Amino acid sequence: MDSHDKDFKVYDKKDFKNPNDKNANSRDKWKNRDVFSSLNFALTGILTAFRYERNMRKHALSAIIAIAFGIFFKISEFEWLFLLLSIFLVFMAELFNSAIENVVDLASDYQFHMRAKRAKDMAAGAVLVISGFAIVVGLIVFLPKIWSLIFK
Repeated sequence: MDSHDKDFKVYDKKDFKNPNDKNANSRDKWKNRDVFSSLNFALTGILTAFRYERNMRKHALSAIIAIAFGIFFKISEFEWLFLLLSIFLVFMAELFNSAIENVVDLASDYQFHMRAKRAKDMAAGAVLVISGFAIVVGLIVFLPKIWSLIFK
């Protein structure tokens, strides 16, 4: 169990029935009251993924390298669209994968269950599939430019 997993409270249904309850304010802070709180929760989720998920940081490093290559090779707007689409799809898949893994771990109480393993494997497989797409896009965009740079 990680250190960030120890700071949660389990609420019962009875906790939500009494609006005068002293824990009501504690629960209300987790509700999306406006656009800014929704945005805050979303950004917190992204930052949490970067902080706790090693693969998210690896994907970010790959994205930075790909963007640097795009700037260096002066790729076209169309190529930028595909490159950025690939980057954001990989980030999105990794966020979903991390969320699924955390929920499965929580639901299975960190015990091994074959269904939990399958769910986590399928989520990881989704990241692998979209990462394969990103590699193909990178090869299509950059390989001809690298080839012409080497054999110019």
